[in-house]
Amino acid sequence: MNFKHKYLFLLPGLLVLLGILIFPIGFTVRLSLSSWDSFFPGLDFIGLENYIRLFTDDLRFWEAFLRLSFLSITTVFLQYVIGFALALMVWQEIRFQRFFRVLFLIPMMTTPVIMTVIWRTFFHESLGPVNDFFSLFGMTPLWLSDEHLALVTVIIVEVWQWTPFMFLLMLAGLLSLPKEPFLAASIDGAGPIRKFVYVTFPLMAPISIGAIIIRLIEASKIMDTVYVLTSGGPGTSTETSSFYIFIKGLREFQFGYSAALSFTYLIIMIISLTVIAKILVKLMIRSN
Repeated sequence: MNFKHKYLFLLPGLLVLLGILIFPIGFTVRLSLSSWDSFFPGLDFIGLENYIRLFTDDLRFWEAFLRLSFLSITTVFLQYVIGFALALMVWQEIRFQRFFRVLFLIPMMTTPVIMTVIWRTFFHESLGPVNDFFSLFGMTPLWLSDEHLALVTVIIVEVWQWTPFMFLLMLAGLLSLPKEPFLAASIDGAGPIRKFVYVTFPLMAPISIGAIIIRLIEASKIMDTVYVLTSGGPGTSTETSSFYIFIKGLREFQFGYSAALSFTYLIIMIISLTVIAKILVKLMIRSN
């Protein structure tokens, strides 16, 4: 076969890549340079006006981005700690081991929107069972009406929903670890804590980095939980970047400006996740 003909086999994959990735990004960039909205539809070129507006006048987007950063880092950290702890527990020889493995995966198996509706019912100020419990102690927290508690509620739902994913990755990593280092540590008289600090955690470093990055990518797109649970409220206290872009694009129909928001957000997330990945790698190397 002619060497040049081999490139023909790459053509279907390149066409798919062009269709689902390159073209949408290119069109988004072109749309971000236009004034397309509900009043003036069309790709009228206006240069960098949308980006100038974003970086000079729109503080709401940057507030939403800071809020999203806090939500992402907090939820992923809690998911990692809890998921790792549950994986360590099931990794050991305990009774009903298979039952617990399936039980911990149930939240991830459910539809996020449906479970968010159920959680919203749980946290309802007057009808929810959570406040019924707190009323026994003379408290009735306004979970979805207080700006601070609403943010805490979003964190609780996200942690409950996606900790099983982290648990699954951590458990798979633990099951793949070699046994020799643990046998050597036992011979040296190391206890469970020293085994974890000097053997388990360093060996799990590559898997931990991958799991954290995957979850950070997903957490940076928090949308359905906020939409169903709080609709960004009260006020804008739980509004994230994705939800704000949704408001500008599909509620206010400012398509050109929402495209500028989307492309800027994409660039920021690529840079941020690259930096975070390098920091995690350096920290894991030092811990070894």
